[in-house]
Amino acid sequence: MVKEKIIAMLAEATDTDAAEITMETKFSDLGIDSLDMTEMAMDLEDEFSIEFTPSPELNTVGKLVEAVEKLTAEA
Repeated sequence: MVKEKIIAMLAEATDTDAAEITMETKFSDLGIDSLDMTEMAMDLEDEFSIEFTPSPELNTVGKLVEAVEKLTAEA
């Protein structure tokens, strides 16, 4: 569920077909920069009721999904 929601959010934010976004997709490939990630972090916090801080290590969809899943499990 987390994966699907994040992919849907990324697809909408980047005007990309969700089917083209995989766990290996890099944010740079989607044209997402640090400002976009900050906005995405706020959206993730609202959507999943978590406190999320973006970091440079979270540079792929898969890493982001793992981080959000971990935070939602702790919440």
